[in-house]
Amino acid sequence: MTIYDFILTTGKGEQLNLSDYKGKVILVVNTATGCGFTPQYEPIEQLYKDYHDQGLEILDIPCNQFGGQAPGTDEEIHEFCTLHFNTTFPQMKKADVNGPGELPLYTYLKAQKGFEGFGEHKLSQLLSDMLDKTLPGWRESSDIKWNFTKFVIDRQGNVVARFEPTADMADVEECIKQLL
Repeated sequence: MTIYDFILTTGKGEQLNLSDYKGKVILVVNTATGCGFTPQYEPIEQLYKDYHDQGLEILDIPCNQFGGQAPGTDEEIHEFCTLHFNTTFPQMKKADVNGPGELPLYTYLKAQKGFEGFGEHKLSQLLSDMLDKTLPGWRESSDIKWNFTKFVIDRQGNVVARFEPTADMADVEECIKQLL
């Protein structure tokens, strides 16, 4: 199985076959409209503007599993993102990224790149403390820990990096630039 074997549903209900993205660099991100990391939409959109013509594709997958921070319909989420952040990259149907109903794409991504820590960020300790209280053993799990976890896939379909929401967006950009 490869990344190209998956089919997603867009927020408009259309099928998106990831095999259409062969030869592209792909950034997959689970998003939320009411999260402290929601301002990351701005640099993500900037990545799309700067690198889409060079082969970057972005897959925005809204997820309401973390603090209920992606309420609303797919249409309402899309309207929020375009109104507040002028997003132009494709947005998928809201989906789970963990648990029995998780999107199969996320089962695959997490198997390819597990959790390696939150790094040095002002919110790293807050997230760690919160997860210590709610999810025993969370450090050993490959599960998505919070909104705005990012996976980078190279032009050959390999999952080459996982960036937690606390990662510096400049590091995400550098990874993408090296693959383009």
